[in-house]
Amino acid sequence: MSRTCELTGKSPMTGNNVSHANNKTKRRFLPNLLNVTLASESLGQNYRMRISANALRTVEHRGGFDAFLVKEADNNLSQRARLIKKQVVKKIAEVAAA
Repeated sequence: MSRTCELTGKSPMTGNNVSHANNKTKRRFLPNLLNVTLASESLGQNYRMRISANALRTVEHRGGFDAFLVKEADNNLSQRARLIKKQVVKKIAEVAAA
């Protein structure tokens, strides 16, 4: 399992530990990933995803999982999230047409 957020695409960054003597050693900055269950209101299903804590805050701020998916760019989303987004957009269009 990769250490990448399924919704925002956040992944590990690299940098240096710098000591008091200014010695530099390589290190990795890992994203704060959480296993969460997100509920899609339009589809009526729950989805288990591995997302960053920052993405979880953004989902809440934008008004839920469906609203987040509709606003988020496809290149940030994982393949699975893109599939869910396509289903959500289709379902919202059907409800609006009816």
